[in-house]
Amino acid sequence: MSVPSSQLDPRARHLLRTLIARYIRDGEPVGSATLAKHAGLDVSPATIRNILAELEEVGLLTSPHTSAGRVPTAQGYRMFVDSLVQVKSLGEGEVARLRAELPAGAGTQALLGNASELLSAMTHFVGVVSAPKREQFAFRHIDFVPLDARRVLAILVFADNDVQNRVIEPRRSYDRSELERIANYLNAHFAGRPLSDIRTTLLHDLRVAQSEMEGLLAQTIELAEQALVPPGDDVVLAGQTRLMGLQDLADLDRLRELFETFARKREILQLLERTIRAPGVRIFIGEDTGLAPHDSVSVVTAPYLAGGQVLGVLGVIGPTRMAYDRVIPVVQAAADALGAALNPEPPPP
Repeated sequence: MSVPSSQLDPRARHLLRTLIARYIRDGEPVGSATLAKHAGLDVSPATIRNILAELEEVGLLTSPHTSAGRVPTAQGYRMFVDSLVQVKSLGEGEVARLRAELPAGAGTQALLGNASELLSAMTHFVGVVSAPKREQFAFRHIDFVPLDARRVLAILVFADNDVQNRVIEPRRSYDRSELERIANYLNAHFAGRPLSDIRTTLLHDLRVAQSEMEGLLAQTIELAEQALVPPGDDVVLAGQTRLMGLQDLADLDRLRELFETFARKREILQLLERTIRAPGVRIFIGEDTGLAPHDSVSVVTAPYLAGGQVLGVLGVIGPTRMAYDRVIPVVQAAADALGAALNPEPPPP
């Protein structure tokens, strides 16, 4: 049974907010006596018990078998983060720390690693950042180096100073002069353009060319299509071991399952991709995350932008019993700082 927050009376909303906040802080089921003492409402413990029973009946709270107190359900957490949580402002010192450790002009991979580490350090959970799609970046220079008869090393330098080395296996062997000629052609005609544009243009040129250039373009296509494919490792994680000491995730089988998810990374990337078109912070709770163990994990994400374009998503993975009022502003501030560091154009004075 589901009930919107607007249908709860003010006392029920206040008690639900107070109970979840105390449970997040202490990690213990919250009883009516505790709420009568700390909720600040002029009502009797019996009235509080009745309200809690109603909240449990509609699926927002549940009672552990070993305790008379109550804890929030995933639905209760969802109502809390959607309409009840009071988000704290991030302190100036913490914002300054993010900007200082995510400086403009640093290499993209370094920035992604720093952002992931900062998210983990500032929230004490797992920091995760999806890498920008290389198709969105202009490339600055490319070189091809023969490794042996069947393998070629492609060295790509991007406009954001990132350098990537990719070993490719063409269908035929190329000598050094051929590789140099193909690299010169790509550098002369396509430097400064995104990789997706280059592939589209090359494929079009290959279809329409009727001259001697067609042979060169055919060779270029073969090398470029392999060399410009984005690498598979497109998620940066930090702080997985921080989950080891959390009471909520102390079950070894659950930890093993969660770490297998981290190892695969694909599910995390898919979750982040779900948020990339949505502005602002998004929160996934329990089974909404698509991660395992789904009943005890929450993910808080935000997209990061540069030049008005969404490049990727960063976020925090932790237990459902996390301090959302603290984590939400950290994630948003980290997204703003990373986007500013990756922005090729400085903001107007």
